[in-house]
Amino acid sequence: MDKFVIDQAEGLRRLLAREGSRVIAVTGGHGAPGRTTVVINLAAALTALGKDVLVIDECLGPRSVSAQLGGGMRGAGDAGAEWRSHAGSLAGNFARNFAAVMRGEIALDQAVARHALGFGVLAAPREQCVGPQLDAPLSKLLAGPADFVLIDAQLDAEGALSPLALHAHDVLIVMRVTAQAITDAYACMKRLHFAHAIGQFRVLANHVASAADAQAALDNLADVASRYLAVSLERAGSVAADPHMPRALRLSRCIVDAFPSTAAARDFRHVAAELPHWPLRPALLASANSANSFVSSATGVPSASATAYAGWRADSPVHAHRHA
Repeated sequence: MDKFVIDQAEGLRRLLAREGSRVIAVTGGHGAPGRTTVVINLAAALTALGKDVLVIDECLGPRSVSAQLGGGMRGAGDAGAEWRSHAGSLAGNFARNFAAVMRGEIALDQAVARHALGFGVLAAPREQCVGPQLDAPLSKLLAGPADFVLIDAQLDAEGALSPLALHAHDVLIVMRVTAQAITDAYACMKRLHFAHAIGQFRVLANHVASAADAQAALDNLADVASRYLAVSLERAGSVAADPHMPRALRLSRCIVDAFPSTAAARDFRHVAAELPHWPLRPALLASANSANSFVSSATGVPSASATAYAGWRADSPVHAHRHA
């Protein structure tokens, strides 16, 4: 049978069998916890497992997915050629592509560039993801053909997610195992919790010296988050500090592809293998709408969570590293 026919039949079977994309928003505290590198390598590792993966890049700039992978991109129309020729100048072009997708002027495939390893990358600057009129297009986008959508999430000044990232089923916090990094991760979770009433996060310890150190840090952070925020943390795993990582970045490569036998590459593959088995929760947007609707019908008094948010300040003096 013709390969094209086989591929089309397989695509149709997957389309009829699937229940929508698993959406994961990846973020972290201030500094450089490595969230973009985590997104890129998880995308590569999931693709190697046979998953259809779309990366959404909200963080255009010198450290973005778009910039890190410029040399390895190809795409529909002129997108791939542009990306390869000058990745640093593409923010405006790909922002316009995303806006055109949201307006229904072009198909998603026309705006998505494809990495040589097989996963797609859609540049979607946060400022393009605003306004209630975008909710339906965003829902349609995230219900598309990908098995997994990984969002390199850009938080705003108040530490809140974009409307696009609010479609995520999971929020993955990337952190390093240092006192300041743990404090920053805790502050990030605190802001997200009060902005969106998120009650559960997944945490990935990145660039760790040992698995034991990572486990101890995550245990302490989970205790602090439970005690002071009533938030639960799920461990997503850890990734070893690896001297090959800077070299992979200079080559615009994923470490799981460039140096597959390294400790970090093995760790990324392990996290990717576990990720499809995470329990699937409702999207954050559905949970937020449910929480916002919890208002007394008799008095119109908002719920306790809304009252708590009104009195919350981002510079609250609780610091995770004092307890971790």
